[in-house]
Amino acid sequence: MKPIIPEETAQKLLKGITIPPQPQIMVDLHMEMAVPEPSFVNIAKIIGKDVGVSGSILKVINSPFFQLRNQVTSIGQALNLLGLNNVINIVNSLSIRNSLTDTTLTELTRFWDNAQDVAMAAAAISKLTGVAAPDEAYSLGLFHNSGIPLLMHKFEHYPSILKRAYAETSKSITDVENETIDCNHSVVGYYVAKAWKLPAYIAQTIADHHKVEPIFADKIACEQSEKNLLAILKLAETTCKTHGMLGYAAVDHEFGRIKNDLLNYIGLSEYDFEDLRAEVIEMGQH
Repeated sequence: MKPIIPEETAQKLLKGITIPPQPQIMVDLHMEMAVPEPSFVNIAKIIGKDVGVSGSILKVINSPFFQLRNQVTSIGQALNLLGLNNVINIVNSLSIRNSLTDTTLTELTRFWDNAQDVAMAAAAISKLTGVAAPDEAYSLGLFHNSGIPLLMHKFEHYPSILKRAYAETSKSITDVENETIDCNHSVVGYYVAKAWKLPAYIAQTIADHHKVEPIFADKIACEQSEKNLLAILKLAETTCKTHGMLGYAAVDHEFGRIKNDLLNYIGLSEYDFEDLRAEVIEMGQH
């Protein structure tokens, strides 16, 4: 694994950016999970105390990506189908959303919608290709851009920086951010993941998710498990048109630069990829 961002550098980059603490519902969940035999009934009761969280979990499980015959209305059933780790990730993502209600609503709505779409697309792509575990792909998709709303909260002009970054044809998105505000959403996202005790390899993948050009060109070392997750993430992002949703860009320049190396890495032809993308899009249509 490559070295992480030095603590001194991180403190400078994160100055004035507050990472929201895990909500009380997470504390209660961790306490329940700490007992020798955690009870799904108790966990369902804890989640059921929050209408917003319960509704979001049911919305995810009833999405077209899961292709269920019957609609799920029980939190207990949703827990069994989603798995506890995915439920925890959904709860954590909601705590970021709830802490930033005074930020530009339109921009945040686009961010949350895209994060959810990318998470579900990443899980679907991992199932269809057999590359990476679906729950890990879902977690990465949900949290990889978690630094964006925090930077929106700190810098009023951050949405314009994102537009400029996604319009850049040669520089990486995070390079443009660094040049403008001496910080970038990958670094902030890494520390969100670290603070919320997500697996270390997920946090590292978040830190590296815009270093993909040298990674897929084999110019810098990268562990295979991380490289697999990055491949799934980039396929999910371009499928969900993240470049358009967050950067208002007509073209996914980053994916264009890595497309050949990425497809070669996971053994897909361009024809295979177009078929895969069409299948994932169809799964996500309401």
